[in-house]
Amino acid sequence: MNLSSLDVSIFVIYVIGLLLIALWISRSEKNHDRSTDDYFLAGKSLPWWAIGASLIAANISAEQIIGMSGSGYAIGLAIASYEWMAAITLLIVGKYFLPIFLKSEIYTMPQFLEQRYDSRVKTLMAIFWIGVYVLVNLTSILWLGGLAINAIAGVDMMFGMIFLSLFSVAYSLYGGLKAVAFTDIIQVVLLIFGGLVLSYLALDEVSHGQGIIEGFKILTNVAPEKFDMILNSDNPHYASLPGISVLIGGMWIMNLSYWGFNQYIIQRALAAKNIDEARKGIAFAAYLKLLMPIIVVLPGLAAVVLHPNLPSPDNAYPAMMQLMPEGLKGLIFAALVAAIVSSVASMTNSIATIFTMDIYERIKPNQSQGHYVGIGRITTLIALSVALLVAQPLLGQFDQAFQYIQEFTGFFTPGIVVIFLLGLFWNKSTANGALTAAISSAVLSFILKIWWPELPFIDRVGLVFLSCLVLAVLVSLAHRGEVEHQGVDISSINFDTTKSFNIAAIALIIIIGALYATWW
Repeated sequence: MNLSSLDVSIFVIYVIGLLLIALWISRSEKNHDRSTDDYFLAGKSLPWWAIGASLIAANISAEQIIGMSGSGYAIGLAIASYEWMAAITLLIVGKYFLPIFLKSEIYTMPQFLEQRYDSRVKTLMAIFWIGVYVLVNLTSILWLGGLAINAIAGVDMMFGMIFLSLFSVAYSLYGGLKAVAFTDIIQVVLLIFGGLVLSYLALDEVSHGQGIIEGFKILTNVAPEKFDMILNSDNPHYASLPGISVLIGGMWIMNLSYWGFNQYIIQRALAAKNIDEARKGIAFAAYLKLLMPIIVVLPGLAAVVLHPNLPSPDNAYPAMMQLMPEGLKGLIFAALVAAIVSSVASMTNSIATIFTMDIYERIKPNQSQGHYVGIGRITTLIALSVALLVAQPLLGQFDQAFQYIQEFTGFFTPGIVVIFLLGLFWNKSTANGALTAAISSAVLSFILKIWWPELPFIDRVGLVFLSCLVLAVLVSLAHRGEVEHQGVDISSINFDTTKSFNIAAIALIIIIGALYATWW
């Protein structure tokens, strides 16, 4: 499938327009030297609507649109649990985690770990996050983005990945997080509009022009097994989403790690004007998450009927793009690229922030603000170069990249969640306990993967989390006199939330409960 001249023209207009807006946002601060606050945390000036939009734009990328649509094609609506449970997780993060992080006045998650534990924990986790962000997250975003561009526009995958890298650099390298966050508003509007249009056309095609309601009815009748939110043990995809464990087990650990302790995500909230703006942004993002299954999963479900013999599930979304009429196809293609480029820019900014503030500044302290900003820019370019080189060797053999990403990160997330939860809410936890959790998470996950391969990875995440929690507590109690607690005293933190936040939270939980009750 190739794009028409009109589609290409629309896409080019989008690219040029976005670059001009990003340049204008970046240049608005040219009267003073850009500091690390400006570059890495947008001067701590982001309003709630920019925070919420940027959270979604950073989250919804190639591995979500292409990968989750592919999982919708292979597994069904059950994959939406990642989205709907994430919405509830965001509320938890906004109420209980953000007040502590903002009170700590940090740039990065490793910086908080140094405040709470010591430099060993900080350095270990900084190196870990840089490795995962470059070799897993950034690589997968570029690879799946290249796959989409190849399928839709007929462009060679490597050239597609290079274009995505250069595009993200062009609008984010100079302006930093502020340029990324404010252009993300445009990206999210385009992404949601484009996704809803594609889902509408897909359902209408399923019903042969009888409308989206009839199309949805046909989907549920033709493929009823794709509409089970809780999979039975005899389902061929039970290992990916193991029944009730999805609601009460390891998926909570995966979500808490991603939305609460992930630099790539939490950096937006750290850049908020204040705690109330951060919480409003979090709530806004939570409601946007409700829409994501309609935008990314539904096209994959429709492809089960319209394209039942695809060579790979990850071809579902590009195949559905064929439904788009001339002109709109270019707009939807722009929306897809918008999501990918936003995530690339966000990921590279987070990599640059962690490397510069947690590793380089320790090696070369007391340098000028401009020097550190320059190092951040160089780090961005190096990270992109490495990701481009390793994309094919790492991801070329997987047919469901989204599931691969979840399982790989599941080796480490139990330990991360233990480290942060104990660090935030238990003042007896020690650096040795944190290091024990970090190391045992990888070791125990690897052992269970080899010795108990039939254990679903979400269940494995839950078991490893409980094991790491016990080990960290025991080690901390054994060494409780060796390390003095240095973190924020939570007794001084006000966890109270506004009435509007509470109403929004209750309404969201009711909506999600109704969705699960309907598709149980």
